[in-house]
Amino acid sequence: MPMPAKRSALAPLYGNCLFRSDERVAAHDYVARELIDHALRWKRGRPDVAMYKGQANRLQVYLLQYGAEVEVTPQPFDDFTLVHTSLVGAAEIESDGKRIELAEGRTAVLAPRQRLLLRWYPGTEQLIVKVPHALMRDVLASDEDQPLGLAPGFMLARAHGAQWSLLLQSLLNMTTMSGGPGDAGLSQAWLDHFERNLALFLLSHQPDALSAGAPAAGGEGRMGPVGDEGAAPLRDAGDGRMAALMEYMEARLCAPITLEDLARAAGTSVRTLNQLCHRHHGVTPMDLLRNLRLDAVHARLRLQADLSITETALAFGFGHPGRFAQYYQERFNELPRETQARVRA
Repeated sequence: MPMPAKRSALAPLYGNCLFRSDERVAAHDYVARELIDHALRWKRGRPDVAMYKGQANRLQVYLLQYGAEVEVTPQPFDDFTLVHTSLVGAAEIESDGKRIELAEGRTAVLAPRQRLLLRWYPGTEQLIVKVPHALMRDVLASDEDQPLGLAPGFMLARAHGAQWSLLLQSLLNMTTMSGGPGDAGLSQAWLDHFERNLALFLLSHQPDALSAGAPAAGGEGRMGPVGDEGAAPLRDAGDGRMAALMEYMEARLCAPITLEDLARAAGTSVRTLNQLCHRHHGVTPMDLLRNLRLDAVHARLRLQADLSITETALAFGFGHPGRFAQYYQERFNELPRETQARVRA
């Protein structure tokens, strides 16, 4: 997501630095007060913790970095959802058993009910939006004791990245304009409307959309069934089946997958899937999956130059070291060890 990664776009946050320190205990305590109580394990790298904050009305947005590699195990979220966008670096997330590989530029929506584990690689910076469940209930016109039916964790589809980027930019700008009565800020009615729309965007683009749909952001009552639009929010400007396929593969880079699995995910036959992949990417479906896995290994080695190449390859489904090295060199014009050496230099 190119927009938030530009430093000028983050200026509204840089004006409100909550905390910056290399003290591990103090950093943990501050982040816990702002977000949620959590266990924090420091791993490789030097701590360089910085936290910035912006607030519109009910929405809060944070920019957070740890510097070092860390493992974060928060308490389950009772009254809010967190939306993580990786500006720099990457993270592994496990939310109620669902594994998410959050690559740079991608966004994950997290609402765990049982267990959440986040592993941030060294140098990772995340933009985090805290969305109160009370706001979502207002959008859905639901009672306080009624479950929201949120997915515990999911990646926002690539096709929706540009729209989320625009929403983030607007939210960042609003944090500097939401003054009190008499100030030259935005009107309360407009802030409420915008925040409801942002919550509606998240509710409407879950992998399993709410069966009853979501009401209009300003409005009354509910829409009818969401049908294809909500059940598969994976459409792009090309073929929706390819978008569904890409989302399926990206969510299962470390899992065994057959060609038949891919065809089912795309909702088509194996023959048609081959035609689609050749049309859109010039390769077979399994070659496309292999390229995504190679890209994931490449990103991991660039972030952590001391990783075991063999173990990293195995984690992403490459069981034959020699063949993996050949595929890697063909794709990146260098061997895995050369990638690591270049990062260390």
